[in-house]
Amino acid sequence: MELPPLTEKIVALLDGAGVPYRFVEHDATRTSEESAAARGEPLEIGGKSLLLKVGPHFALCVLSASARVDANAVRRHLGQSGARFATREELHELTGLVPGCVPPFGEPILALPLLLDEGFLANDRIAFNAASLHHSVIMNTEDWLRIARPQLGRFARP
Repeated sequence: MELPPLTEKIVALLDGAGVPYRFVEHDATRTSEESAAARGEPLEIGGKSLLLKVGPHFALCVLSASARVDANAVRRHLGQSGARFATREELHELTGLVPGCVPPFGEPILALPLLLDEGFLANDRIAFNAASLHHSVIMNTEDWLRIARPQLGRFARP
């Protein structure tokens, strides 16, 4: 099976960084729960990537797949007056992707600011859909942090 271009870009980034990771090909998954089951990994280590429109800009917020985002916390962190989920159309226009397969990467993968809920740091691994509903990556959280360089904050609802 040929990999989508953005998936290939993620694999090249990880290979170029020389970090170990596990690449998993699976049936299409649409939810965090389905993805966790397909990977054989706990839901908590899933890095759920949500595209938010915050003020006039967009940002990618990553949190545990078992958590829910606090859009007001994201808005406050970025000093903006409003925050909402991006529409399916906005997501596709900005990333070329569909909901459920957005990887937890800003530059050089996606031209978006990247935020991480600091509660995720309790996980030693991160698992995520790699720009495809059929492909996932599982890797060490510290390696991902070094490569992705997200801004940290408290973005999950208590």
